[in-house]
Amino acid sequence: MEQLVESLNIDLEQERKDILKKYRRLLRTAKPFLKDNDAKLIKKAFYTSVEAHKDMRRRSGEPYIYHPLAVAQIVVEEIGLGTTGIVAALLHDVVEDTDMGIDDIERLFGKKVAKIIDGLTKISGRFEYGSSQQAENFRKMLLTLSDDVRVILVKLADRLHNMRTLDSMPRDKQLKIASETIFIYAPLAHRLGLYSIKSELEELYLKYTEPQEYRAIARKLRETKNTRDRFISKFMEPIAQDLEAVGLNFILKGRPKSIYSIWNKMRKQNKPFEEIYDLFAIRIVLESPPESDREKAICWQAYSIVTDHYKPNPDRLKDFLSTPRANGYQSLHSTVMSKSGQWVEVQIRTSRMDEIAEKGYAAHWKYKGNDTKVKGNIEQWITQVRETLENGFGDKTAAIEFLDEFRSNLFNEEVFVFTPKGELKVLQAGSTALDFAFDIHSEVGAHCMAAKVGGILVPISYVLNNGDQIEIITSSKQKPNEDWLRIVVTSKARARIKDFLKEENRRYETDGRQLVEKKLKILGMDATAEVMNQLRAFFECKTTTDFFYRIGKGYIPIDDLKRFKRDRDAKDKKAAENGAASNTPPVAGSDGKTLTKYLKQIHGDRADSDMLLIGDDMDKIDYKLAQCCNPIAGDDVFGFVTINEGIKIHRTTCPNAAELMSKHGNRIIKAKWSGKEEAFLAGLYLSGTDRVGLVNDVTRIISNELHINMRGLTIDTKDGVFNGDIKLYVQDTRHLDVLIAKLEQVEGVYNVQRFDTNLSGK
Repeated sequence: MEQLVESLNIDLEQERKDILKKYRRLLRTAKPFLKDNDAKLIKKAFYTSVEAHKDMRRRSGEPYIYHPLAVAQIVVEEIGLGTTGIVAALLHDVVEDTDMGIDDIERLFGKKVAKIIDGLTKISGRFEYGSSQQAENFRKMLLTLSDDVRVILVKLADRLHNMRTLDSMPRDKQLKIASETIFIYAPLAHRLGLYSIKSELEELYLKYTEPQEYRAIARKLRETKNTRDRFISKFMEPIAQDLEAVGLNFILKGRPKSIYSIWNKMRKQNKPFEEIYDLFAIRIVLESPPESDREKAICWQAYSIVTDHYKPNPDRLKDFLSTPRANGYQSLHSTVMSKSGQWVEVQIRTSRMDEIAEKGYAAHWKYKGNDTKVKGNIEQWITQVRETLENGFGDKTAAIEFLDEFRSNLFNEEVFVFTPKGELKVLQAGSTALDFAFDIHSEVGAHCMAAKVGGILVPISYVLNNGDQIEIITSSKQKPNEDWLRIVVTSKARARIKDFLKEENRRYETDGRQLVEKKLKILGMDATAEVMNQLRAFFECKTTTDFFYRIGKGYIPIDDLKRFKRDRDAKDKKAAENGAASNTPPVAGSDGKTLTKYLKQIHGDRADSDMLLIGDDMDKIDYKLAQCCNPIAGDDVFGFVTINEGIKIHRTTCPNAAELMSKHGNRIIKAKWSGKEEAFLAGLYLSGTDRVGLVNDVTRIISNELHINMRGLTIDTKDGVFNGDIKLYVQDTRHLDVLIAKLEQVEGVYNVQRFDTNLSGK
């Protein structure tokens, strides 16, 4: 440790002063709500954490104690938690990093803190060590949700600080952590109402995965700031005068869209920055006594004033006052037409609603009392999460399956429906009558055969609409089948259906296993775990259980095992002929660590020996370019170890990248281009105004000036506007950038963008 301090030329006395400065800032921020012995408890937690981490440093070289102090600061300043949350944040890594146990924490800081630390320790998953058990870790984390949501709030603060300090991490770790953040933590922050944290997590994800585009949008936002400010000021002037005239106290906020949301919109709508018009929203925050009867009334009064001056779009009015979102979010949203012809979103809410919108679940402490079980829609959602989790996700594959389902529900809106007795039920948007039946009770769902909506008979696949009043019709002869899984969308219904099917499926699984073992014996193969896993991969089944079930059901003919043996024998023969048995590790069953070690062996002392060299290593390791994103030389890429198709090279911006990195981190390897000249297929989308000779000018630049071979060209013209797709072979991204720049100079061409060649059009 002393040698490290000396080598980094660290001033220990200055560090000590900085640590105390950060600690005092934390106390100043927390001071307004500290009671009795709270300050002493925080002080004790601080010194406990300092002692526990005294010999530890972060990758950046900073003392490790900076991290828990920063997490505690986020917890109190940005999320709004109290003393218990601060103490838990200061101690969140102590149990994992020292000999101190949960019992010691409980003795020193009480049961509540110990319970939170225990929850955080169980989900600690240190990503830099490469283990991909995150799906199970997320499940454990969510199990704590209905006991004390502060576990997840502290975890989100921890993740936010990790993202803020990602600069010190190597590129491959940055990508893995950023991908995991966008895949699960940002949606979770959204669901808990932590919109400012969700937005920052998204922006930091973009900063590290698409740095050039991030900087370009940020620069354009800075350049247009003065214009936007003038527009907002002029837009709000008449509204502010009328609000003052009727005696309403208010704050006006002009809020530009986040860089991430602008980037997302540009990508989805295939538009440049200049054509994204709704770059900002206006927010009117009204002063009103919390939870008063006047809250909704003054919001609608303000809405009336806004629409006196600007014409609203009737299809864009969203009333979250009467029916708040599941996370407690309340606001009135309207889109109105400005005098200059631009659509502007106006959000109207009270100061209480605004605080809940910014700090989400945590803000309820201020208005509902220090109760970890907040009433309302969010509690219903938390109850649904716990019910889903408690249905048993025993193995890793099941945990990943749960994660997929849970994640798909995080961003979904709700649908509000009623029972025959008038009881309100809130379900995920897109829910069916069968989802509703399972929400009532598992047995009602299992025996559901139809439903009545407004007295009219509808099938179980009927998709619910807001305000529907539903009556479920059951039959003792009805029972769940596999087709039901395609009808339901809620996790609760899916879990219950799977439970009912499990018992029936177990018989098919047993029969299938016996058939496979018998057939393998005839083929002269041992029924080892490795062979079973290879069979599962060969027949593209998610689990070995699923494979046995498909055999038992007859979906996979047992004689197809002969195909597997022939394929396996052919690979073994090829490996023997190439001498690969001694030189090349088998990719199937390998992981990123195994391959990284192998790469270091074959590359020797080279500085980047842990990287796969695309172009040089083909004769040593089986890899291919992924068709989902078609990388070309110069693209930022990574390698993903598949089960039985070798290594796939993906772009870091691939649509599947976030999921692959977050769910299968142990199968990711670093990769880069070797620099060898090679032709890669790329696609360009062009649009603009049509004219005589346009196609000739475009093809002349491609073929004559840059000597690029085209594989295909499609131009479609309608009413003087053209859209075109060109597929061509380029050497690398630099070559492609030169071509794009040249094409953009052609008269009539307004937009040139790259697209993935496996997709039709843009």
